[in-house]
Amino acid sequence: MELNFKHILTASMLLFAVIDIVGNIPIIIDLRRKTGHIQSGKATIIAGVILTAFLFVGQSLLNLIGITVSQFAIAGSFVLFFLALEMILGITLFKEDDENAMSDASVFPIAFPLIAGPGSLTSILSLRAEFRVENIVIAILVNMIILYIVLKASGKIERLLGQNGIRILRKVFGVILLAIAVKIFTTGVQNIFA
Repeated sequence: MELNFKHILTASMLLFAVIDIVGNIPIIIDLRRKTGHIQSGKATIIAGVILTAFLFVGQSLLNLIGITVSQFAIAGSFVLFFLALEMILGITLFKEDDENAMSDASVFPIAFPLIAGPGSLTSILSLRAEFRVENIVIAILVNMIILYIVLKASGKIERLLGQNGIRILRKVFGVILLAIAVKIFTTGVQNIFA
């Protein structure tokens, strides 16, 4: 087991930017109004299990269809790039259909696909191409703790930050995510041609 604080911090920040839990506070508040209650613990555990399971079996799934982690990381860097553009420019390139939200929003759409969605799953395998598994597991755990706290205190956070504060945070994490997407892309290309 080789823990690297720098790798844990980088992986945590990438997942935090991709999951965008602070930017999703308005969606969470809207879902809470529609369904009446969101089970913070249930949403956090399910999202954490999905992300951790994908960390361990995602590569095997890729091998089954003949794709390397570096190739997946390059493809994932494009997904992260477009997510970053959404955050920075305030546009929506992909919109999930939330008209058929179930009475328990804790599992769908919060745990999946809002938290453990295409962006975060892609990020998990992209990180696996660069960092050791134990560092990524800790990064997932850190983000699940933050997720739980944010879900529990979403109303208070919204009042504290206000709409402008949430917009500013989205843009800042969008720029960070954009830089990380470029780094993942260049590392993936170097690994393919090395």
